[in-house]
Amino acid sequence: MNDASKPPSRGCILVVDDQRNMRATTALLLRSEGYTVLEAATGEDALTTLSKDGVELMLTDLKMEPMDGLTLLKKALEVAPRLQVIMMTAFGSIETAVQAMREGAFDYITKPFKDGELRYRVERALERAQLQATVALLTGEFNERHGLSALVGRSRAMSDLSSRVTRVAQSDATVLVQGESGTGKELVARAVHAHSRRKDKPFVPVNCAAISETLLESELFGHAKGAFTGAVRARRGLVEEANGGTLFIDEVTETTPAFQSKLLRTLQEGEVRRVGESTSTKVDVRIVAATNRDIELEVREKRFRQDLYYRLNVVTLRVPPLRERLDDVRELAEHFLKRANARSPKPKRLSEAAVGHLTGYSFPGNVRELENLVEQAAALAEGEELLPEDFPLSPNTRVEVSGPVGSPQVSSLDTSMRMPTLAEAVEEAERRAIAQALERHGMDLGRVAEELSVSSTTLWRKMKRFNLRPSGADHRD
Repeated sequence: MNDASKPPSRGCILVVDDQRNMRATTALLLRSEGYTVLEAATGEDALTTLSKDGVELMLTDLKMEPMDGLTLLKKALEVAPRLQVIMMTAFGSIETAVQAMREGAFDYITKPFKDGELRYRVERALERAQLQATVALLTGEFNERHGLSALVGRSRAMSDLSSRVTRVAQSDATVLVQGESGTGKELVARAVHAHSRRKDKPFVPVNCAAISETLLESELFGHAKGAFTGAVRARRGLVEEANGGTLFIDEVTETTPAFQSKLLRTLQEGEVRRVGESTSTKVDVRIVAATNRDIELEVREKRFRQDLYYRLNVVTLRVPPLRERLDDVRELAEHFLKRANARSPKPKRLSEAAVGHLTGYSFPGNVRELENLVEQAAALAEGEELLPEDFPLSPNTRVEVSGPVGSPQVSSLDTSMRMPTLAEAVEEAERRAIAQALERHGMDLGRVAEELSVSSTTLWRKMKRFNLRPSGADHRD
């Protein structure tokens, strides 16, 4: 068969073992599966091969001389940081193999191993290698998409914010992003990551408000096999997934004191302990946290740990609400319309009248509300030009403007009939539901929690926030 008719290789693997028979047998099996297989009898030979060949996976024996498998692992990852490594070990060396995984090995396999077991572990390792290669290709796209250009706006407020993002990105300081819902706090966090020395490493976001209390700890810190019902295998948490990069913790004030204590430990010690494990794993993660609440008030009301607040609040980035930068409305609207036009066969354009209509609005839902308005108008408007009537705005949220259209100055805002934001409406609905359930069940908080389908801890936390007490409880402080 000539080279042109050969099937493509499924991946390039280096087998390292100082026992010739074991090395040759393993290589033969892998070649029969369609892999390109290279062989090395010593660690030195392996390093030479790694420096010049496109190896994706290395299988190495643990007990070798003069260079053992652990030493080879460390040096190999210096030569090829994205290399996947599987350690081949005798039964009595499993503890050392686990140590190797802590130091960067992907997996280990115990000799003598079955052919099927080797195939499975090799396939998993190469899948991870391909995933990392894909992530590397997408890194440039991430940096281009989420750099400072993503922070649309030329107002003084946005210029100041962009300048602070650039300065803070150069350090490893923990960042606290504050701003109302819909202002773009995650975009700011992504911009910090994209301009940092960690930009080639993972950016991992987690929204604490979107994950149940019982799952949040496991989601962030990982868990050991059997740590709780359903934990059928050990799992790394998002903190470990973000190792070397940035972990974005959104809505951090929605967490419990117990969780806050564990997050504080991670910040202080630079380590994470999986649920159900007694040992910790070192991590190098930059934390960017965000909240739409008054976090200082949360601290004063004892709902958020003061020591964690000081750890998070090393550098604060405040994202201004859209009503404070109305001169950015035109640029933002055109940015969102350009994106909508890219998905539509009938592109639209903004009329000057529509711009004036939008810049006279206070945007209680901030940039997210403007984005939704533009996308809705682009999808539903019949003409090519978007007019004021294509943008239905909530009543009693107009501002008076002076000067040319596009450069408004807020002079008055009718707040007597202000429409509530989505976050405010959700909070009020939660408060009413809890109050009504308390009225029905009195002191039986267990039945209240069951009816509302929340944990007792979540119920207690929300009752404290809304200053609610069980019916019949002593109302004295």
